[in-house]
Amino acid sequence: MINQIHTEITTLNSQIQALQQERAALTINNVLSGENDSPSAMVEAYRRQARENPQLSVELKGIDDAIAALEVQVQQKQAELERWQQESPQLTPQEQLEAARKVAQVHAERVNQLAAELATEIRQLKSCADYLSPMYWQVYYKPFITGFKTISVPHVRSDGEVWTIVNRIV
Repeated sequence: MINQIHTEITTLNSQIQALQQERAALTINNVLSGENDSPSAMVEAYRRQARENPQLSVELKGIDDAIAALEVQVQQKQAELERWQQESPQLTPQEQLEAARKVAQVHAERVNQLAAELATEIRQLKSCADYLSPMYWQVYYKPFITGFKTISVPHVRSDGEVWTIVNRIV
């Protein structure tokens, strides 16, 4: 779990960095006419830039908002990581095992849910193929889709102790 959180933090940081690079590429660096402009002149220059190119300003605002949201996620993940690191040494191996099993259970349930959705989609595709095949044969002299007898989707099951992934034919 700790490794997964580290990976998520790394991914978030790389997304933030990519957005910052994109923002830097979009930003016009020569907004100011000189180095010694007053604060009010700087404000006016940025306002003028926003008025002259509102689409760019909106895009920059969107990038800034995305960066801020990702930074909040990084902070949340870092807090979660700290909690895991504090709790982890205090947990017995049995407790660590149970925590990991709960995470695995969530993933197994998601796999089964996706498999059920995929099976439904395959059945609907087969229904379309059954409808189109006679016409397809007449026009192209070959089948529209083949292989429906061997299509399978994964299913995770457990006898309580051992989990097994099986392929169910749709």
